[in-house]
Amino acid sequence: MTIVPTGTDIAAAAPAGKGVGPLLRAWRERRRVSQLELALRADSSARHISFVETGRSRPSEEMVLRLAEHLDVPVRERNSLLLAAGYAPHYPETPLDDPALGALREGLERLIQGYEPYPALVVDAVYDVVAANRGITMLLDGVPESLLQPPLNAMRLTLHPEGLAPRIRNLGEWRGHLLAQMERQIALHRSEPLRALYDEVAAYPVPEAVDDGDELAGSVPYFALPMRIEHDGRVLSFISSISTFNTPMDVTVSELAIETFLPADPATAKYLNSLGG
Repeated sequence: MTIVPTGTDIAAAAPAGKGVGPLLRAWRERRRVSQLELALRADSSARHISFVETGRSRPSEEMVLRLAEHLDVPVRERNSLLLAAGYAPHYPETPLDDPALGALREGLERLIQGYEPYPALVVDAVYDVVAANRGITMLLDGVPESLLQPPLNAMRLTLHPEGLAPRIRNLGEWRGHLLAQMERQIALHRSEPLRALYDEVAAYPVPEAVDDGDELAGSVPYFALPMRIEHDGRVLSFISSISTFNTPMDVTVSELAIETFLPADPATAKYLNSLGG
């Protein structure tokens, strides 16, 4: 249950060019928003947006933050935009073990502990596990110690051929889901460490596993794609849910995600409840 400190250095990849203009243009194009549409959202003019992007006009600090908000730029990259415009970073990056985040740590621990006996964990921007409950520990039974050395990484633990992958009955579907999830995050954050992790886990050899996705498609009315995993002689089914913080004001907090695993069928719920009680 101990929350480990965050320490991954995530740097945004900057497009070619100097100053804040090319950065803002890259984010606008990435979001497929025209200069006119962005101007209307930010209560500005297309002419001013054009001048900012070409470097003919230096935006105010308030304008940089306003444009970043309307372009849904991640918090870390908002600081990069401010630095490129000649301003100080607006959002602090507080280590998770800092006393200032004590209430947050306590809240996270209480949250995932209260979710037991169902599995729950907290990960950072590159899926390093910063907290996990006993439900997660149960699923990691039998994983080699080499994969359990800190920092634990949820994607490596799941997709490594010596990790959970051989025990996931619908590995093809679940692996595809996880890789697609990472692709969406890379498109949003432009994170080189996340890209490196994706390249690593996507290249793992896929172990031979019993893929029962088609066979079980009609046996249980699943409302979302389940992860079906072997444990102690039985197959458990889980639906995954991911939560993030609303309007975070700190880089560290903005990159935390809480993943909970809800039993996807009555048999899994009954088994886990028997363990809890």
